[in-house]
Amino acid sequence: MPSPSIAARPSGPAAPSPQTNEAALRRKIASMLVVGFRGQRVDAGHWIMRAITRLGLGGVILFDRDQLTGARRNITSPDQVTTLIRTLRNASTGRLIVSIDQEGGAVARLNPDDGFPATRSEADVGATNSPTGTRAWAGGMARTLASIGVGLNFAPVVDLNVNRTNPAIGALGRSFSASSDVVVANAAEEVREHRAAAVRTVLKHFPGFGSATGNTDFGVVDVSATWRPTELEPFRRLIAAGATDAVMVAHLLNRQLDPARPASLSHAVVQDLLRGRLGWHGAVVSDDMQAAAISKRYGRDEAVTLALQAGVDMLVFANQQVYDEHVVDDTVAVVVDLVRRGRISEAQIDRSIARIDRLRPGS
Repeated sequence: MPSPSIAARPSGPAAPSPQTNEAALRRKIASMLVVGFRGQRVDAGHWIMRAITRLGLGGVILFDRDQLTGARRNITSPDQVTTLIRTLRNASTGRLIVSIDQEGGAVARLNPDDGFPATRSEADVGATNSPTGTRAWAGGMARTLASIGVGLNFAPVVDLNVNRTNPAIGALGRSFSASSDVVVANAAEEVREHRAAAVRTVLKHFPGFGSATGNTDFGVVDVSATWRPTELEPFRRLIAAGATDAVMVAHLLNRQLDPARPASLSHAVVQDLLRGRLGWHGAVVSDDMQAAAISKRYGRDEAVTLALQAGVDMLVFANQQVYDEHVVDDTVAVVVDLVRRGRISEAQIDRSIARIDRLRPGS
């Protein structure tokens, strides 16, 4: 595994050219963001619609319930959410990414309360470990997503279930198994079934959440003493097999890989390990940038800066831990300033956009 010490970084990117088109740059940056919002119906005056039409927001993420209030958020029925997604897509000129967490079981934003089929958990599917059963399970979810217009699923979870009492993974039945073979076999089937329905997937949570004893949504989680290199195996094997569309990097602190920064903000984890040693060249997605594991330790501007410098392509702001209607404008302003000061290059942004574009509808 990589040495705990972080290698020296190359000097920062060159300052932006005076010819940089700031309006175009702002739209590029906005296209790298995926943002959550409240509302089962939206019109042209809703802030999320203005972010799409005026700024070129690249994606949205849908939830059934609001974490702060407990109220219905975006989903009440198949017809309602289909209309909502159509409205959002029609406002976009750039193939809007509509995303969701539809893992099955406890984490299913489309559920029977809102008129959708019940789904088995990954733990149930992995316990059966039947290719035919897995295909039926995954295919059903993928076709449901496609039928309402969702094009990106933040699934499958490929964490190894090494701590069955883990409150974020094991205790919720979110892992297929403690066995890499079972995880890889079932995740590969899930990815194939989603691709058959023209839905892209995101492997999570790199470099492995299975040994954790906490949930990064609610605080800092340190797996330095419990994480083992075997937790990389599902990611390594699925990447090598071509069964990967994108990878989500967790907010876990793992001092075996980086002595100071969480994985999502770590050059050593994203560039040296994921891109370098595991050979992943596609999109890297953040976990929720408003999660307490990040917000309790970093300001938004610093977290955005470190994530981009680490090599993350797509930044997710779920608007669940906090609710910020200015998050798109403010984040774009932060990154524009980074480009102006030469701390992030426009060429890097262009590379990220090219990776993200492979996740868009019709790719």
